[in-house]
Amino acid sequence: FSAEQEAQALRKAMKGFGTDEDAIIESLTKLNVSQRQQVLITYKSTIGRDLIDDLKSELSGNFERVIIGLMTPTTMYDVHELRRALKGAGTDEGCLIEILASRTNAEIRHINENYKLQYGSTLEDDIVSDTSSMFRRVLVSLATGNRDEGTFVDEALAQQDAQCLYEAGEKKWGTDEVQFMSILCTRNRCHLLRVFDVYRGIANKDITESIKSEMSGDLEDALLAVVKCLRNKPAYFAERLYKSMKGLGTDDSTLIRVMVSRSEIDMLYIRREFLTMYGKSLHSFIKGDCSGDYRKVLLRLCGG
Repeated sequence: FSAEQEAQALRKAMKGFGTDEDAIIESLTKLNVSQRQQVLITYKSTIGRDLIDDLKSELSGNFERVIIGLMTPTTMYDVHELRRALKGAGTDEGCLIEILASRTNAEIRHINENYKLQYGSTLEDDIVSDTSSMFRRVLVSLATGNRDEGTFVDEALAQQDAQCLYEAGEKKWGTDEVQFMSILCTRNRCHLLRVFDVYRGIANKDITESIKSEMSGDLEDALLAVVKCLRNKPAYFAERLYKSMKGLGTDDSTLIRVMVSRSEIDMLYIRREFLTMYGKSLHSFIKGDCSGDYRKVLLRLCGG
């Protein structure tokens, strides 16, 4: 890998009349995120221009969004997406849920630090001013990045938690959402997987079924996302991708965000889960749903 060679290749692709989109796709998709950052710096020092500005002036639409996403450091990409979800036209609840339910404590802490530096307000303040009721409380809880990340399973506590969830939902008229939130958003993954097993024995149904029957709207979506991410994160992202493309029209924001943010983390696993869950490859789905350079770059990120 030579940052200088890549910088020159990118400049060549954009210089003069017309843009060589294929060369841009080729160059950027074969690099990883830290190499792309090196190219960014080298481009400025050797060519004296800003690569992001050049890309923005040459590209447009969803293709541009993917390329700029790839050029953005991982944490900053999440920060920008959260900000867009909160401050854009209307609130993109799906984006808030997806990022906050799926990132690790360390990732969330980095997001919080960078968000504050970038925008001068805290992520928590912006969540509070833009969302409401119990949904707001779940997001605030997730945004603290304070989940127990140990692996210890306290059997007695698991029994107690499962009983607690049962009594907070299925057993009573109405739902004590706070109980759901405090257990689902703070306990460690191994412990919760045990809680879900015990819960099934007590309630005779899966925890996800109970959440669906007891909650609605954004709160239901948020708690389901938490459970799905704990059980199988790649499967959660496979479902996000499937829903972004199935039916009429495409939810490009979700499609782009998942493809860009997971491309170097667990895309292989997401592809495998996608195939298992939907009987078709992610590759074929993207192929049928997108077109042009946008399709080309997504297929490169998908691989296979």
